Amino acid sequence: MSIRINSISCVGCKRCVEACPGNLIKIVDNKAVIKREKDCWGCTSCLKECKAGAIEFFLGADIGGKGSTLSVTEKGDIREWIVIGPDGNKKTITVNTKESNKY
Repeated sequence: MSIRINSISCVGCKRCVEACPGNLIKIVDNKAVIKREKDCWGCTSCLKECKAGAIEFFLGADIGGKGSTLSVTEKGDIREWIVIGPDGNKKTITVNTKESNKY
């Protein structure tokens, strides 16, 4: 499993750099880059920290299907988990973080 960082969406906040336990993500020209995607452990720490939705995580066949990706965006208290299948089909899970642990 691995990640891909979209340089167009990246805002250069460095949260992913701080979250990566393998020290694999660097900032180059104010954008996050992963030097060797094959070295990614698949821990998703960076994915959860990226508020801009610039990081995509490749999902295995048992999770979302071969070729599927997962990304996360956050706006205020609303977090969206977006799965895009190999056929382009998009599924979105929306969570209000303020209300999610209410019960």
